[in-house]
Amino acid sequence: MSHNLLKGKRGIITGALDHNSIAWKIAERAFDEGATFTLSNAPVAMRMGEINKLAEKTNSQIIPADATSVADLENLFSKSIETLGGKIDFVLHSIGMSPNVRKQIPYTQSNYDFFQKSLDVSAISLHKMLSVAMKFDAINEWGSVVALSYIAAQRTFPFYGDMAEAKALLESITRSFGYHYGKFKNVRVNTISQSPTKTTAGSGIKGFEEFFGFAEKMSPLGNASADSCANYCISLFSDLTRMVTMQNLFHDGGYSMMGVNEEMMK
Repeated sequence: MSHNLLKGKRGIITGALDHNSIAWKIAERAFDEGATFTLSNAPVAMRMGEINKLAEKTNSQIIPADATSVADLENLFSKSIETLGGKIDFVLHSIGMSPNVRKQIPYTQSNYDFFQKSLDVSAISLHKMLSVAMKFDAINEWGSVVALSYIAAQRTFPFYGDMAEAKALLESITRSFGYHYGKFKNVRVNTISQSPTKTTAGSGIKGFEEFFGFAEKMSPLGNASADSCANYCISLFSDLTRMVTMQNLFHDGGYSMMGVNEEMMK
């Protein structure tokens, strides 16, 4: 059901890989709510995914970009403004990758070149993205930037590896850049800390299925789905949340506030 919450707004959505991606769901909802946007992902991810199907469904143009490359990001913003016919109103940062986790290297034995890659791809890319956007004055006043995070930024989840540090850095950049972009142009910058979600990337983490079930039982509302995350993200892109910025917003069915419950005790 559409409420035209994003009617007339232009955006950039990164990270959509296939129909299981949260970014994919957000793109579908943004389109339903009247937005126009470009889609972007790393060239290697685009070869692995089905982003062309999403582009066709949402009448969007794909602009490949390595989010760790300032030159690529400059091209992404300039081409997006040209393609969409004006400055950007919202940006989704849905980018995360850890070679250490992918290769199942124990956290205490992390490969540090891989560690640096995790931080650059998963967190510093947001800083680069915002820096380029500010340099080009690419985002309209009262625009909104949302990045996807996870509670492992605050609490220890052994299986999450160095992605925990990456998400902690991502949330810190959100606060710091949120201040500067807010003062510059009233642009909002927030993270959504989502429930464990059965995405292509998430499902590849060792022990994910067991933890998904644990979180489902621990959360009074159950795990938040990718579809419900998309709805929440749309609210943050809309004008209804103009005074929300620099926040890490938990979207997890209450998991983040739980200690223990009777079901888990039994």
